[in-house]
Amino acid sequence: MYQRTINRPVEVVGIGLHKGESVRLRIEPMDADSGIIFYRSDLGRSIPLKTESVIDTRMATVIGTPDGYISTIEHFLSALYAYGIDNLRVILEGNEMPIMDGSAISFCLLLDEAGLRELDQPKRILKIRRPVEIREGKKFVRLEPSETASFDFEIDFAHPAIGRQRFRFDFTRRSYTEEIARARTFGFARDIQYLQSQNLALGASLENAIGLDDERVLNSDGLRYPDEFVRHKILDAMGDMMVSGYNLLGRYRSFAGSHDLNHKLTLALFAESANYEIVTLGTAKVPHYERCFA
Repeated sequence: MYQRTINRPVEVVGIGLHKGESVRLRIEPMDADSGIIFYRSDLGRSIPLKTESVIDTRMATVIGTPDGYISTIEHFLSALYAYGIDNLRVILEGNEMPIMDGSAISFCLLLDEAGLRELDQPKRILKIRRPVEIREGKKFVRLEPSETASFDFEIDFAHPAIGRQRFRFDFTRRSYTEEIARARTFGFARDIQYLQSQNLALGASLENAIGLDDERVLNSDGLRYPDEFVRHKILDAMGDMMVSGYNLLGRYRSFAGSHDLNHKLTLALFAESANYEIVTLGTAKVPHYERCFA
């Protein structure tokens, strides 16, 4: 299996979640072994996608530096993970990704429009060799060795529309578009009102998120999946794992995980070389991945 990029440049315009301003996103193909590079065209600054580039995880995953960053990259990265994209230039005119409809499906459609192209170098994946866990109270995130790639997430919200939900997702590109990609981010009306008073979440609306009051879902069209909330958490987790620059061969598990815990997990993973192995497909046979992107 070989590294992938896109076939041709494409672009889209959307609204930024926090500033509420129009954001132009353009993606361009890159050569093998280039990696995924974000570029702030308004600053003339490149930001490579890697764990060390993360500077904030409080409300979203943010990469760069305080004077030149890009926020809310996780939904876009989740789509890149699903499509097996290894090399890409991501050009933005501002400091956040467009939120689109609050899920990853618009980015999947953008990649479909661009088309995929295989390059002349074999794909590399990140194989989990030893269990690695981050735990804070009852909350935890964990990576475990496995010969397949899966994401197992559980949440528990004291809200009648959510409650306790668990979903295990066995990764393939096709199942991602059917089971995960359309799951939207969600927020509580009381929290959105406070954030907007602080000049945050100015672009948030029922067009790009599931809104909840104290008792019910506010969106007139309801939910896309009965357990859309936990499926979106898996979508986020896939994006956060993609910050490493690799697809994973292993099992991700979480209870009440977050962007912050996911970032701490990747830092802990790379802290000891015995935790992982970078496997070159073609040199090593990994039948699971040959099926994942078929």
